[in-house]
Amino acid sequence: MMITGKNITKEYGSVVVLDQISFHVNQGDRVGLVGSNGAGKTTLLKIIAGEIPLSSGTLLVRQGKKVGFLKQQEAFGPEETPLTAAEKIFRPLKEMERQMSRMEQAVASEESPEKLQQWTEEYDFLLARFKEQGGYTYPGEIQGVLKGMGFGPKEQNKRIAGFSGGEKTRLALALLLLKKPDILLLDEPTNHLDIGTLKWLEQYLQGVDATMIVVSHDRYFLDKISTKIMEVEHQRLNTYAGNYSEFTQKKKQLMEEQRRRIKKQNKEIKKEEELIRRFKSHGTEKLAKRAASREKKLEKITLESWELVPVNQVKLKFSPEFKSGKEVMKAQALEKFFGYGTHKKQLFSQVEFQILRGEKIGMVGANGIGKTTLMKIIMGELKPNGGTLCRGHHVTFGYYDQEQEGLNPAHTVFEEIESLDRGYSNPEIRKLLGQFLFLGESVFLPVASLSGGEKARLALLKLMIGGANVLLLDEPTNHLDIQSKEVVEEALRAFPGTVLAVSHDRYFLNRVPTKIYELNTQGLRVFQGDYDYYQEKKNTVESAQRYVKELAQKEEETEQKEKSSALLRKEKKEWERKERRATREKKKLEEAIELLEKSVAQKEEKMCCLASEGNLEELVRLEKETREEKEKLEGAYEKWLQYDR
Repeated sequence: MMITGKNITKEYGSVVVLDQISFHVNQGDRVGLVGSNGAGKTTLLKIIAGEIPLSSGTLLVRQGKKVGFLKQQEAFGPEETPLTAAEKIFRPLKEMERQMSRMEQAVASEESPEKLQQWTEEYDFLLARFKEQGGYTYPGEIQGVLKGMGFGPKEQNKRIAGFSGGEKTRLALALLLLKKPDILLLDEPTNHLDIGTLKWLEQYLQGVDATMIVVSHDRYFLDKISTKIMEVEHQRLNTYAGNYSEFTQKKKQLMEEQRRRIKKQNKEIKKEEELIRRFKSHGTEKLAKRAASREKKLEKITLESWELVPVNQVKLKFSPEFKSGKEVMKAQALEKFFGYGTHKKQLFSQVEFQILRGEKIGMVGANGIGKTTLMKIIMGELKPNGGTLCRGHHVTFGYYDQEQEGLNPAHTVFEEIESLDRGYSNPEIRKLLGQFLFLGESVFLPVASLSGGEKARLALLKLMIGGANVLLLDEPTNHLDIQSKEVVEEALRAFPGTVLAVSHDRYFLNRVPTKIYELNTQGLRVFQGDYDYYQEKKNTVESAQRYVKELAQKEEETEQKEKSSALLRKEKKEWERKERRATREKKKLEEAIELLEKSVAQKEEKMCCLASEGNLEELVRLEKETREEKEKLEGAYEKWLQYDR
């Protein structure tokens, strides 16, 4: 066991955040920690990291294991750069290098056999530690991690003081990975990462030899890296083997089992209530005692049922006011740009598509390519610079953006839905709000006091019951916790109208859309499937495009041959001459490599003997010669690889 928690409770005054939770994390586990906002996920991470105390219970972290915790706010020096911050992590290795250099100089001038023996032992010990701790490999590791996290050569030398909050968080994660702790605690590590960096991080975490606990709202990310899910819910914690998708399936099964038990218990309750009523109606002392006994039993059954009732099991359907025509819209050769002449900025051109009633479409593309602009053209808020867009019969749009400008801050949550005047009764409005996680007294909260995620949920609910038959959604899952995302996804999947959603949420794009639009400067590509299908086909298409390009190049070469065979024969002879020369040079390099490899092997064998004999002076000399020969060998390999491509 790497981490064991037993009966952990955490309270803030009278508020209980975690109540008697127990868990264990084994070596090598990659744990996804999930739960609604405010459930206590970050609190638990901070307890494990030792940053806050627990109120009661015990927490054991295996002795000698280093814990690394990704904080949202990291402190950096005013002149620090990503490169200097990374090199600071390996300062002990730098000091070892300097110490070894001082030893080499001391040996060169030392004449005493006793001191030479002492130097030999110390140098041998230090050299072994230097190699073991990555003394020869850490510069490459620094470059690999910094570049993987989006810090290229230019960014590595910029002052961190000028970085945005997102860039600082990304750098903090890169530095934590370089520290190689035994236990990684990551709180929302995917924030501020683009798709490319996300994929790199997923691959890196899958291969790293560390135990980790990760809090993330990115379910696709959790699917890729998790081997276990721990869910914090109602101050308790439950553990499930497998990744996030497996967890959701197991959770559904448990909920279904609970519903069956509740149904059975409800039958028992009705039966007991009828018996109690009949016993009391007879008025005898004996039957009155039996009635009292059964009332106690009934109280117990009712209490158990109440504890089992899951939150958010109301199932509602959302229907548009009017049904649109079969063809919702059709675009041909759409083009959009801003500015003219040297100031012209082209977003996209030659965009063509056809959307049919009931389709669920996800739109992806690079930031700034014009996805939101295309949505506004579809709604008629912007005009294209070229092309045509035809809308079908009875098409009514509902638009969701991330600003939630359509909400009235003076309303309560209940009043905001009531103001739509869609004919819902008060209980029906409460049910609608309950499905979108506005429970109990929260329906009377002022809209102005809601969090970003709560406003997003309310705006999406308004949109879905507003009567529109085409929903245009711009990043609908931003600001939502996992539970809220799943509520929105289920509602959209059941929506009988048409949905076009711009999203970077890969899990959402796998669950809701059945078609993916990829927008680029040259037009729009259509993929008939979910996000995983899109990725698979995109890779296949790009591979085919490379093949077609290579084929076109070969055809062009053939055409050139037909036009100028004499010139090509001359070029062929020149190429053959270069090939012969390259073959000769490659052979020479191979011979040189063979000699260098033999020499290095002999010297390393001799160094082992010298180390046991205590001949430090000769050992240092051979170490220096071996390093020089290895550098030559590396250079020879580089040249040889150029010929071998």
